Amino acid sequence: MKKYLLLSALMLPLLPAAADNPEYRDGVFFVNEDWYGHQNSTVNWISDDWEWSYRIFQQANPGKELGCTNQYGQIYGGKFYLIAKQEKDPGASIKGGRITVADARTMQCLFQSDLIDPSGNQCDGRGCLGIDEHKLYISTSNGVWIFDTDNYKVTGMVEGTANPNGSDGKPNTDPSGSLYHGQCGSMVRVGNRVFVAHQSEGLLVVDPYTDKVTDVLTMKPVYDLLPDPGNAKEKKMPGIGSVVLAKDGSLWVSVARDIQGTGATLPYLMRVDPYSLATSIIEVPDGYFPPSNSWYAWTPDGFCASTQNNVLYWNGGSNSWFSGAKVFKYDIDKNEFSKIIDLDKEAEEQGLDSKTRWNIYGCSMRVHPVTDRLYISLFHNFQNPTYKLRVTDADGKSIKEVDMISNYWFPSLPVFPDNYAPQAHDPGIMYVSCLAPTRIPVKGLFTDLDTMESAIVVSVTGVSDSDVFSAEVINGDIVTTPLDIRDGESGAIYLKANSNGEIADMTLDVRFSSSGIDDFASDLEEASYYSIDGQKLYSRPSAPGIYILHTPAGSSHKFFIH
Repeated sequence: MKKYLLLSALMLPLLPAAADNPEYRDGVFFVNEDWYGHQNSTVNWISDDWEWSYRIFQQANPGKELGCTNQYGQIYGGKFYLIAKQEKDPGASIKGGRITVADARTMQCLFQSDLIDPSGNQCDGRGCLGIDEHKLYISTSNGVWIFDTDNYKVTGMVEGTANPNGSDGKPNTDPSGSLYHGQCGSMVRVGNRVFVAHQSEGLLVVDPYTDKVTDVLTMKPVYDLLPDPGNAKEKKMPGIGSVVLAKDGSLWVSVARDIQGTGATLPYLMRVDPYSLATSIIEVPDGYFPPSNSWYAWTPDGFCASTQNNVLYWNGGSNSWFSGAKVFKYDIDKNEFSKIIDLDKEAEEQGLDSKTRWNIYGCSMRVHPVTDRLYISLFHNFQNPTYKLRVTDADGKSIKEVDMISNYWFPSLPVFPDNYAPQAHDPGIMYVSCLAPTRIPVKGLFTDLDTMESAIVVSVTGVSDSDVFSAEVINGDIVTTPLDIRDGESGAIYLKANSNGEIADMTLDVRFSSSGIDDFASDLEEASYYSIDGQKLYSRPSAPGIYILHTPAGSSHKFFIH
């Protein structure tokens, strides 16, 4: 049964973050694999005025370069973390690093390391994920490693993430593991959990405070849906492709046909509740392709989510390795699939042949967190060094195309500057129970203009008097527990929000009460209801969240539902 509790009447307006104008505040970065066998990886940048700047890391750091096949980059806490597979391309004259840390505004190099595994065993970089103000996770060909961002030091491996295979495919024969079997790939954090795509194990659930795997979600729910081929040996356990966080806080997993890295897919998406770990399977209907995966030579995949709307995007095709012609969109709220880009159809309409038609390169496709536009890298074929950027609206309609200078860029990933800090929205005094634990929804307390709210990590740093009550964040709610407090007494909860490495604090004032909303007024049927952002509702709300109640007598009060 849902419970309604009173809050105070006033709320603070949403205020824009203070901003200055450093060099790389606008525009979009593109992390490039670049031309393997000839040169190290690079980063390009395109301004909001559609002007390219090339090889900006080298420009900012004469004599320094990235490592070889740098597939991933993340801006976190004002730093640009760039993860490469090896420290130096065979054709390059300069050694870069598997780990590179740069200032996100100036691209000045702050740190580089040849190794990820400090022991020296081969451990090729894949992706990374900021965990808190002091720690980053780095996924690799052999496990997830813990990187101390204060001291620029790898401190160990997340327990339970190691590659179970040796270099010859047999267990425990080589601590470095096999480069293309049993890898760790994409990662996301929701609340007090980190989720890691593991090629052979499934979706690993990690406690970021102990750096240990606590649960493993296999792909058995998909396996159970597969038809029986009549031969048990032919029915194999599917694998995971990658994991994506959606705007509504749900996790979405793409499905590989096997764990061998063949690139084959199955027509399903697996939805995961990040708190209960419950799963459900969504079938991709006929006429649409599921998200491609690329464990064979790992890339982040084109599977991604919008920050502004509750939708997913991906590229897919009949051959997952070369699925650069079609982009699909899935509206989570409507359970609706659509094909928004078809480069095959464009080529046919324009009379282009195999040498002149355009294709999406690899996974180089992401959604701008503010404008909701798709940024997509296009090329002709692997033998042609002609590339361009296409920018579309949320439905795939082309807005802008910008040519690039000739080079085998092989773009890996668009990365968007982090221009806004998280903002705290103090709801005023919140009435909680003095008789039993109360759950206060975190939703609405902190927002960030260029980060989805579901990715903001909120924690309790303390309370005004720990002898009389306690508070902690559990599954997306602040749970207050009275210990020795009376009706009418007050307290404070100190909150911290981490949004992409930027911090906001808030003191949440609470008043303990034995009354609920149903005891507040006898004329609730005539009351008006509003969402926390002031939008009028047409009926009494029932979904969890914070709301405003306005009585016919003219008084206003906040209440929350859990």
